Amino acid sequence: MGRVRTKTVKKASRVIIEKYYTKLTHDFDTNKRIVDEIALIPTKRLRNQIAGFITHLMKRIEKGPVRGISIKLQEEERERRDNYMPEISEVDPSQIGTLDVDPTTAKLIEQLGLNIPHEVKKR
Repeated sequence: MGRVRTKTVKKASRVIIEKYYTKLTHDFDTNKRIVDEIALIPTKRLRNQIAGFITHLMKRIEKGPVRGISIKLQEEERERRDNYMPEISEVDPSQIGTLDVDPTTAKLIEQLGLNIPHEVKKR
């Protein structure tokens, strides 16, 4: 079974990641040396725990956003996704010349009496 990480380890790791994200990697030994340089940590054991949790979080960050960590790169990526506007709209009728539909959909359009101004072509 694993060990419980204390609040101190988690908070220190999150702060270090926010400030030094570009220097950190997915390698424990590298992160251990970086933590040793940038932070004043009283014991070797605590330093290793923080470096281990940083390594764990870095792997999670690679997969997607992590709660409690605000990285400028993550925020920019999220904004880019939220503000995405496609070049050609799939639903704008003025952009669509003919609409290719299967026979079942064409029958449904006729039964509903939808006023589609553009051509509906059956496959």
